[in-house]
Amino acid sequence: MKSLILLSGGIDSAVCALIAKRKGRELYGLTFNYSQKHKIEIKKAKRLGKEIGFKKHWLLKIPPIVFNSSSLVNKSLKVPKNSFGSEKIPSTYVPGRNLVFLCIASAIAETEGIDEIYIGANSIDFSGYPDCRPEFIRSFQKCINTGTKRGVEGTPIKIVAPLLKKRKKEIIKLGKSLGLNFSLTWSCYNPINGDLPCGKCDSCIIRKNGFKMAKIEDPLNK
Repeated sequence: MKSLILLSGGIDSAVCALIAKRKGRELYGLTFNYSQKHKIEIKKAKRLGKEIGFKKHWLLKIPPIVFNSSSLVNKSLKVPKNSFGSEKIPSTYVPGRNLVFLCIASAIAETEGIDEIYIGANSIDFSGYPDCRPEFIRSFQKCINTGTKRGVEGTPIKIVAPLLKKRKKEIIKLGKSLGLNFSLTWSCYNPINGDLPCGKCDSCIIRKNGFKMAKIEDPLNK
């Protein structure tokens, strides 16, 4: 069976790839350059793809205008610091990101004869993004079932989101048990000089708390 991994370069998507690998899947990767400020994650994704053993790894570019309202893309907007836990959806929200990613991934999967799409969406330790919730995943699966040839013919591509309801510490422990090289992963939204974690954005805080609760040392924050 073939699996397509939406690989961002972060811990969650890397763990998804290793879960699929453990199941004996033939692995394919898809990474997006959407003019994100943390471009280092793309480099990390490329290295992860090689280490994990992807048969093919596609890197696709999305014009910045698509996501330019997000502080992860718009250079005139600052990435918020020390704001994790607020009820408001933060400016780091990328409009329709997982919707766009899954649409493209679905088309590639149908074209290439791939059976599953793995996405590292998480609805527990996250920043409140609406496209990381179980409702969204269920709704998109319905779209595939009704809007693709494979779906109509009864062999729909399956969306697999194995980390949806796991806490970050659980994901990190799982990653360790699967042999994930955490030094090849990236989380920070606003790296210092392009390659040092800021330690203050939502993603840095979630990562730091996850490693602390898992009682595992993070090689990026020694």
